[in-house]
Amino acid sequence: MNRPINPALYRRPRSVPALVLVDMQQEYEVAGRPLALAGIEPALSNCRRALAHARASGMQVVYVRWIGAPLFQAGSRFVRWIEGFEPHGCDMIFDRDRPSCYASPAFADAMERGSPPLVIAGFAGESSCLATAVDGFHRGQDVTFLSDASASHDLDGISADEIHRSVSAVMRVFGDVTDTRSWIAASAPFKAMPTASRPTHAND
Repeated sequence: MNRPINPALYRRPRSVPALVLVDMQQEYEVAGRPLALAGIEPALSNCRRALAHARASGMQVVYVRWIGAPLFQAGSRFVRWIEGFEPHGCDMIFDRDRPSCYASPAFADAMERGSPPLVIAGFAGESSCLATAVDGFHRGQDVTFLSDASASHDLDGISADEIHRSVSAVMRVFGDVTDTRSWIAASAPFKAMPTASRPTHAND
């Protein structure tokens, strides 16, 4: 079977984005949990689309999760991955106990060494995603936030939708903000290309 190849991975490795999936954990999905996000499914659907595109394109997929904070104790079912977002063997996985993904020294080291453009999706927009974008900006990394592949909590009587719109607006100070469909279209140069079939000979 012919495998897809991505020439950009070899020609321009530092220009190939890394998809950073933030906190794809059941705490945000299970109704009744303290951090459950109402109406999370549209964001999850777009996260699935972004993930499928990244995998098909050969982009690095990076998972960062909460471990050790009060609601994310190791061993609890609510720290587990949301179904369908289980990492593959080639994916990078980092743990941290504060909002920014850069709170993981290993994540910070890996991203700064490789310096790929970061494409952020996941939860929650008003905390972890925003904190990561700010930290990435100050480290000189290019950041893109997929606003429709994320969701935020309501705060101080302000609705979750209003908070998320505001977060997306603030994000533009630190990076690009776009929707999943537009990002997939814009990153078409990184889509994998099928290999040419190897000719066969009678003596093969």
